[in-house]
Amino acid sequence: MRWRTILLQYCFLWVSCLLTALEAVPIDIDKTKVQNTQPVESSKIEPPIQTRKSFRSITLFLNLKDTGLYYDEYLKQVIDVLETDKHFREKLQKADIEEIKSGRLSKELDLVSHHVRTKLDELKRQEIGRLRMLIKAKLDSMQDVVMDHQALLKQFDHLNHMNPDKFESTDLDMLIKAATSDLEHYDKTRHEEFKKYEMMKEHERREYLKTLNEEKRKEEESKFQEMKKKHEDHPKVNHPGSKDQLKEVWEETDGLDPNDFDPKTFFKLHDVNSDGFLDEQELEALFTKELEKVYDPKNEEDDMVEMEEERLRMREHVMNEVDTNRDRLVTLEEFLKATEKKEFLEPDSWETLDQQQFFTEEELKEYENMITLQENELKKKADDLQKQKEELQRQHDQLEAQKQEYNQAVQQLEQKKLQQGIAPSGPNGELKFEPHI
Repeated sequence: MRWRTILLQYCFLWVSCLLTALEAVPIDIDKTKVQNTQPVESSKIEPPIQTRKSFRSITLFLNLKDTGLYYDEYLKQVIDVLETDKHFREKLQKADIEEIKSGRLSKELDLVSHHVRTKLDELKRQEIGRLRMLIKAKLDSMQDVVMDHQALLKQFDHLNHMNPDKFESTDLDMLIKAATSDLEHYDKTRHEEFKKYEMMKEHERREYLKTLNEEKRKEEESKFQEMKKKHEDHPKVNHPGSKDQLKEVWEETDGLDPNDFDPKTFFKLHDVNSDGFLDEQELEALFTKELEKVYDPKNEEDDMVEMEEERLRMREHVMNEVDTNRDRLVTLEEFLKATEKKEFLEPDSWETLDQQQFFTEEELKEYENMITLQENELKKKADDLQKQKEELQRQHDQLEAQKQEYNQAVQQLEQKKLQQGIAPSGPNGELKFEPHI
């Protein structure tokens, strides 16, 4: 069944806009022991925090971590170049989020230096080239589809494809709006993909059971329940963002005395890039210890895809509780206010994924019907391709037979000419050699 699933997903996937899930790592650095670094050159000094916050609240990438967007690298490079322009950086510092989203800030692009514009033009040409290669690869894998490359390029809404050589204010506006929209829907998309993943797992399990006899089927069902029970048997998971959960990180990850727990120091320790904010990746890293209680890659019963879904749920929960202005970043002030709430000291119990139902039987049935329709469509296409192949082979064989008959007729004609003393001729009737007189 798995090969059909892979084939199904491959054939119906057009342009993948979302990459693999974001992967967080444990934090094992005690910043209290890190010595101050030497002063850097003035050209390498970071722009003001407020400047970086304005853009990061929209794009979530200025900390140089992956956003999960298919144009992630292009997005980072454009902003890195723009930040080198003093005028644009000053305008950005004064701009609010709505001004950036509305596109008014994009008009400031006309005032940046020629050097910056040249770099932006080159970045756009590279991105256009990358997209064209992506389109070509997709079309090569779907040889029965004939489409115009330029028409396909229109599907990418993070740049203006009408002018592939120049980076204009329209390009910056489109890039910001595309990133804003995509990131707002990113978590929702991941949840939907996870749900499909779980339904596919159950679908394949049931299909496999159908291939077994009564005795084997009971054995598999028993093993499945045993594995499920084994996975559910894990230590208590602390409520994400609660004092108990953070103190556990403070003690086990940071190696500090739990009696000395201090929220302000904790914040600074886990603000990895020291920019004054806890972003989504820095938050997700805080849940590693809790996730290790439930998931172990060495255990057959533990699914690492489910672990990342659990991590996402934890981060979303904490963001909803702490991120009061909904800019997807946690400031020190927001963090300290959250530690004063009752939920921080006396949280409700946290329900892990093994305590929840991912889908209903009706949803599974609907999903299986969709799979059946897609498989039938694939089968029809495969049959059509096979018929085309057989027809081409038949035509080829027919041409080969005609060619052989023609060659035999030519040979017979030449033999007759030789018998009659006539010199053999070439394909256009010319003499192959002069007859001896």
